[in-house]
Amino acid sequence: MSFPNIPSISPDINISVEEAVNLLLASIAFEELGLAHIINAEAEKIQFVLGTLHNQTTTVPTTLEDLIKIDTSVEHTLRTVIKHQMLLQFKLEDVLSFSTSSTTTSTTTTTTSTTCCCL
Repeated sequence: MSFPNIPSISPDINISVEEAVNLLLASIAFEELGLAHIINAEAEKIQFVLGTLHNQTTTVPTTLEDLIKIDTSVEHTLRTVIKHQMLLQFKLEDVLSFSTSSTTTSTTTTTTSTTCCCL
């Protein structure tokens, strides 16, 4: 068995801290947008089963069992979406704390006080 032939790649990327923070914020926004589309698709799934979807021409007779299956499916999907949103919240908090800590300079001042005891 021969070894794979891996090309030599030099991944030199120069990005400033501000650009990195902006890219991370954009990635969070795109993930949130994707989750919003999933939530919308789940809502349309329920509307379709109930026959209330906009521009729906045919209605499929649904049973109580069908409604329970759809409800379980939507609940499972929304639980997963909520988990992802919690992770994105942590990611956002980390990015914002990094952003503020890297741009904030701290200054310290020292004050001394002397007390005089006069008799």
